Amino acid sequence: MVLLVVVFYFVLIRPQQRKQKDHNQLLKAIRPGDKVITTGGVVATVITVKEKTVSIRSADSKFEVTKSAIAEITERGGESSES
Repeated sequence: MVLLVVVFYFVLIRPQQRKQKDHNQLLKAIRPGDKVITTGGVVATVITVKEKTVSIRSADSKFEVTKSAIAEITERGGESSES
């Protein structure tokens, strides 16, 4: 029974925790000018970043979405060239 719990932890719980940690780091790294994809599939450019929300522009539309709605950063903007 203990072996089953250990296997369950390493196969299901641990990878999900790692994925959540990586997503949280991605959300902390969002900067104005970044090109992002939302969980709804909208490809947009970040305009402003607030504590819990992000303003994005896609074509002629401007949206304000929660940070958790950002699925990935596809391209870094010009302001993040610190290296």
